[in-house]
Amino acid sequence: MKDMKTRYGLKTQIVLLATLFISFASCSDDWLTPEALSFYTPENAYIDADGMYGALTACERNMRHEYFGDAAPIVTEYVFSDMCVEGTTDKSGPAQDLNLLITPTAQLNHTDYNKIGWYWYEGYKGVKYANVVISRIDDATYVDEAEKNAVLAAAYFHRAYRYYRLTNQFGDIPYLGDEVTAPKLDYYSTKREVILQSIKKDMEFAAQWAIVNNDKGRVTRGGCGHLLTKINLSLGLFDDAIASASAVIDGGQHALMTARFGVNASQSDKNVIWDLHRPDNKSIPANRECLMNVISRVSTEGSDRMQIMRNTVPFWAASGGNAIKTPSGKIGMSQANGIQWEYVQTMGRGIGRCRAVPYATQMIWTLDNTDLRHQRSWYDDQGVFHQGNWMEMEDLVYNNPALNTQGNAEYSPEWYGKNLRLRGDNGILLTLDTIRNWFAWPHYKLWAPDPTQTQWIGGETDWYIFRLAETYLLRAEAYFWKGDLQKAADDINAVRRRAQAREITASEVNMRMILDERARELYMEEPRKTELTRIAFIYAQTGKPADDGTVYNLNNFSDKNFYYDHIMATTQFYNKGVRTVHNDAYTMSAYHVLWPVPQESISTNVEGVINQNKGYSGYENNVPPLTEIN
Repeated sequence: MKDMKTRYGLKTQIVLLATLFISFASCSDDWLTPEALSFYTPENAYIDADGMYGALTACERNMRHEYFGDAAPIVTEYVFSDMCVEGTTDKSGPAQDLNLLITPTAQLNHTDYNKIGWYWYEGYKGVKYANVVISRIDDATYVDEAEKNAVLAAAYFHRAYRYYRLTNQFGDIPYLGDEVTAPKLDYYSTKREVILQSIKKDMEFAAQWAIVNNDKGRVTRGGCGHLLTKINLSLGLFDDAIASASAVIDGGQHALMTARFGVNASQSDKNVIWDLHRPDNKSIPANRECLMNVISRVSTEGSDRMQIMRNTVPFWAASGGNAIKTPSGKIGMSQANGIQWEYVQTMGRGIGRCRAVPYATQMIWTLDNTDLRHQRSWYDDQGVFHQGNWMEMEDLVYNNPALNTQGNAEYSPEWYGKNLRLRGDNGILLTLDTIRNWFAWPHYKLWAPDPTQTQWIGGETDWYIFRLAETYLLRAEAYFWKGDLQKAADDINAVRRRAQAREITASEVNMRMILDERARELYMEEPRKTELTRIAFIYAQTGKPADDGTVYNLNNFSDKNFYYDHIMATTQFYNKGVRTVHNDAYTMSAYHVLWPVPQESISTNVEGVINQNKGYSGYENNVPPLTEIN
């Protein structure tokens, strides 16, 4: 009964609360009045710790939605980073020509375009849900003060998590510190640093009081310390960042997984990197590296299919004129089930929406050839094929059964079962769309079984939000900012040793090395654009020269910043004049370091001023942001 009561109480509260930053033109007093739902009301739901945690399930669900579904929001984070570009090449509209398409009045929350608006609206929904608990924390009865503080810690985490993301996506934004129970039209932007200072205090409390060994899908003390470290870095408090990261690393509750564990642990041709990213292993007690996950399970109410393989695996099954052809000019690939070399389940039926760029697939992998994260498939001495952690297109073979069927128009048996080739003997490309159809990918990360479907595109799976490997890399970054390159190298090497990669020396540590290691370890886990913007802010705040000697400052942040310069030095798309087969150009500008605030939110806020970021229409109407939180 308590679970039912919590669920209905939450539903009532969501109906009651004003939907933040969307048009209030149709709002009325009647809309604000909840329908009677017997005793399922907020006052009856939020009476104890279980009721409060029930309210926070909305925050947990909200976190999961970032990674799940077709064109999941996390794809937008990667499209605006150094690691990927938008690979949907058969139409205009997807976020490729960013200079043309990314405006405050554009479509900013749609599968066919981008999910910038999703982050704005859903970010503030997460703040809203957390504020319900924070504002009502004294209304409930608890077993003891520790239980109350643990509930408050969880709510602080969820609010701080959203503000950390929003301030590194949009910069100065409105701050909401209390429950909103009626429409508000008088929001003002608050300086980014002020918000970060506020959530730092909250997370210091949370890192002390959050539950230590909570369920992997709930807020843990380690997860709080991890988020606090990111906030400390954002504020340029590097000693604080080292201390908060060390509390997680050395606290005794968590450790890097360096030995085989979980499902497949006895499978000799696999390794700990494979184990670490198996869906069945991410949330088990044996996995001490996990700090926080989002949870999705087959046939569980509220779960969702991740579609990670659809979003990030090449469109190897393309047909028609864009198909991958054999050197004899025949269609080489089939997505049929039950055929020899059935890739639709073993690799996933991708569409290349999130297209990894050469920086992610080639440039970061030149330090050694032993890194398990880049281990390719191989044949053993008996000729048995072993699936590695990393896939290149040349590791696939032409699997179209028609190639080996006499009388078929595609009959070309000399290529059936042979490895794919990008070019024929005459040098001609064997696919018209190398952007979408031809790139490498980390199979161990992206392969998620999809047993309820015939076309496997990535099913229900748990997914890492925070894991201890990143904590090491965050501490390494803090040491780098302080100039302690040996300790930075030690932390980076803790992660590299587990992958059997060559250890680096202190002289090799620079920001590029840190970003490269994050890219090798955290693909599709970290919010890459958020982290690049955070680092760009640090360079501008500190004046520390970048690896190439460039010095940045906050006065012209949207005109010149590390974020843009780094991407231009690495992607080989935005910086090379590349166009899609649909003739859309890949463009980006320095002001994309911050996303545009959706114009609808600015226009409907008629009694206040929400500032727009420089580079976008409406910036001229800005007023000085607030410098304190009331």
